[in-house]
Amino acid sequence: MELTVEIAAIRDGMGDPGRLVGEFRRAALLVPLAEGPDGGLMSAVSGGIRWIYAFTDEEALARFAQARGEAESGREWEFLSVLGARLVDAVVPLAEGPAGVVVNVADGDGSMFFPPVVGIVPDANAVDLAGPGEVA
Repeated sequence: MELTVEIAAIRDGMGDPGRLVGEFRRAALLVPLAEGPDGGLMSAVSGGIRWIYAFTDEEALARFAQARGEAESGREWEFLSVLGARLVDAVVPLAEGPAGVVVNVADGDGSMFFPPVVGIVPDANAVDLAGPGEVA
């Protein structure tokens, strides 16, 4: 099953969280690059968590640009194609502070947050571990 189908199933109350995370890890996601001198992957901080933006296809990325009011700006949106597993296993540990991934953030009912918790990010980066081996 593909990621968008799993997201819809979860939102309908009929999905399997383990299958959702598996599809997320296997999915090739489009991650826009930030403009400006700092560069890097486009993200935002909310609630003390850095959320990396990721999209399932170019249409979802275009809806994000439109929601930001940048669809008509002429800006060319550069992006990388990155596996979900690479985002949480390699990129999240490099972030300063807690970080997660939000998929298709501009799609309302089609979006999904993958927070920095055990089972999604490496244990060392999970906010729900109090100490080694202890769940908060």
